[in-house]
Amino acid sequence: MLPIEQTWLILVELLTDLKKNGKDVPNSINKEISLLKTSINFYKKDMSHPDMIKEFDKANIKITEIQNTLLRYAEEMGDEYFNEWVDKLRRANLGEEIYKQPETASKFIGGAPPGFSSAKIHLKKPLAEDRTQEIAEYFNLIIEFEDDTTIAIYGDSENIKKALKEFAPFFNE
Repeated sequence: MLPIEQTWLILVELLTDLKKNGKDVPNSINKEISLLKTSINFYKKDMSHPDMIKEFDKANIKITEIQNTLLRYAEEMGDEYFNEWVDKLRRANLGEEIYKQPETASKFIGGAPPGFSSAKIHLKKPLAEDRTQEIAEYFNLIIEFEDDTTIAIYGDSENIKKALKEFAPFFNE
């Protein structure tokens, strides 16, 4: 696992913990984290290709922006809380594995963040990304587009169930 993937897992966990502790973190962070995961996966397909290296550079810039935003919220929770998360991020940057990548979290989706449930949707035809993002933001979920008709969803189990009901009309289209 790349250090950037470990950092991504930590940021997902931090986002979840902040929301559980009542912090009003903008839902746009969910979308940014989803897109970041997609960029990381894109880079991993061929880490030597120039286009992939550009994606990795973009991912590093984006992960730093998200990290800075979330750490500002963590700082509001107190020094001990803030230092705990900074330490996890520091150790991840040094290559330490903080969270294990779940290998049996799902038979169909690999790499779900720790403590998250996941689902995969296969549509008959592509769905507008804006509509998908609206549903994800409304239910506080992270989505990842695997291709035009396949979407992976990560988040709280109950929120995934509610979101799937919103997606249901699109299964038959």
